[in-house]
Formats: sequence, structure tokens, C-alpha cells
Amino acid sequence: MATIPPPVFYPPFNITRVSYAAMTVNDMERSLRFYTRVLGLVVSAREGNVAWLRGIEEVGHHSLILRETTEEPRCERIGFRVLTELELDKAHEHFQAQGLHAAWVDRPHQGRTLAVRDPYDMPVEFCARMTLMPRRTIETDHFPGAAALRFDHLQVHSADIPGACAFWTSLGFRTSDYVVAGPEDTLTGVFMHRKDIPWDIVFMPGPGPRLHHFAYGTPSVQDMMKACDAAGIHGFGQLVERGPARHNQGHVQYTYFRDPDGHRVEIIPESPKQMLDLEQEPVRWDEAKRKATMDWGYPAPQCWYDDATPFAGVTPKPGMVVPNRISLEQYLAARAKAS
Repeated sequence: MATIPPPVFYPPFNITRVSYAAMTVNDMERSLRFYTRVLGLVVSAREGNVAWLRGIEEVGHHSLILRETTEEPRCERIGFRVLTELELDKAHEHFQAQGLHAAWVDRPHQGRTLAVRDPYDMPVEFCARMTLMPRRTIETDHFPGAAALRFDHLQVHSADIPGACAFWTSLGFRTSDYVVAGPEDTLTGVFMHRKDIPWDIVFMPGPGPRLHHFAYGTPSVQDMMKACDAAGIHGFGQLVERGPARHNQGHVQYTYFRDPDGHRVEIIPESPKQMLDLEQEPVRWDEAKRKATMDWGYPAPQCWYDDATPFAGVTPKPGMVVPNRISLEQYLAARAKAS
């Protein structure tokens, strides 16, 4: 029977939200064309083989870092914000006490930064400050594609979902939703947050840790559809992987894209439910039944379940087999057989 650990309201240090992802790509010009014309991100800076991008609402210097490489594309790290510089010192002390090596690293365009690997070898960074940039929200003559507003969340494949849930709960993350499957109610997914919406980081089953996707919020459904149009116009139409459709968790519509290097990015066009009050309990979802509620759209293709971006220098551990999971291919085969 799945159990969710109780929230920790006074964690060892104060994480405020997920902040950025750092990815490697094989063709910077192609990647920038995708992220600026389809998602509508703004290039904050470009130096050598690295580019820093942000959403039009973001004042932090970057929420996506792209580094060009000739090697297989990877996720180099994910980043979180903490409230103040003092919280970084608390984090350093906490991780050292937990036996997790934490080191100070220099990162352009952001303040003092602490790097650590969680107990499952996922590379994580924390910072409190970034170089300030102007918001672009009133520059309506330059809103291409989705006009992505801000970095919203990321999802990770995990080989140990209960363990990941326990670790991140100990750092102050609360669980908004969780998914169970099979007669034993095996825990197969957790949606966790620090900010006041249902997610900053999501853990789902699969060989891991690997980065399944990162997501940006966009102003409206029309902007989501404009992103799909922009993908077609700019030669990326085949990279629309899943959607438009609706998630139960968070009650949002979505579309998933694969970028030119295969990294998966989601856009969501509306505000998810708020998670302000501490007495809110995690919502339980059954893998076999959740499609029968508000969720609509075809099941995910098998590649959506299987594919994810490896973390640099990390060897994934095998993930669990999820009972009652139906892929698009299985759904269409069953429908054809029944007809």
C-alpha cells in the first residue's frame, strides 16, 4: 500500500522553486531556432558555445542553458532557487552532514551556486540570485510561438519513487498528487512542489535518474496552438509528440514537443490549481482509472513512456514495470481488433 511521508514545514533550508535546466545540443543554430520560434523564449546571452534563454515574463537571467557539443546530448544539471544566500550555507552544511558531497561552483550570470548529487546521483544546483533582465511581457510585437512565460516544472524518471519522494519531502517539498497501480497500490508517481502550484518536480517510473521533460507556462490555449503552427512553419512539425490534451493532475491542457536533439519540453497554457493551504492532502490517482475522469486525449505513445534524456555522467538504474499502463499503440490495436 502506497504511503506518502508527511510534509516537513520547517526544512533544513528554504528552497523556493525549480529554476532551470542545463542541456547539451549538437547544433546550436537549429536549437535556438526551435526554442525562440516555437517556444518563444528570449536569448539573454550567448558566449562561445553556450546560450542562456528565459521566458518573456522572467527577470532572472536564464531558465534554460544550451551548450553545443559533438557528443550525445545530455542534461548536465537541474537548478533550484533558494530564498537567500544564507540558505546556501545551510544547504551546504545539511548535505555534508547527510554524506552527500556538496561543492561551490562558478556559473555565469548567477550568484554563488552549490552543486550536489542527490542520493540517486541526479546532478542538482542551488542558487539564490541571478543577473536581472527586463521583462518582455509588454513587447507584444515580439511574441513568437508559444510566447513562453516562465519555467514551470520538470519531470524525472526514477528507479526508486518512494525513496525520491522521501528525500525531497525532507527538503520541504510537498506532494500534491500521487499515482498508484496494481492490486498492491504500488506507488508509481509523485507530483511535488515548493511554489504554490502542484509541481516543481515530478517523479515517474523508468530507468533513472533521467530527465523526462521540462515545462514552460504559456499565456493561453491560443498560444499553445500557435506553437504547434510555428513548429510546422519552421520545419519542426514532426516534433509535436503528444497533445494537445488535458492532464488530470493540475487540471491543465498540454502539448509535448521533442526538440531537435530529442529533449522533451512541455507547454501548459493555463494556471494549474493553487496549493496555498497547508492542510491540503495529496490526491490519490489510480493508474487504471484516471483516464476515466477529466483527462482527455489519446493515451501517450510508447516513446513518451520509454524515452528520456540521460544526465551527464550518470548510469541509470532499472525502473519498475507499471501495471495497467496503456500506450497509444496498445489502445489503437485494441480498438482495431474490436471493430
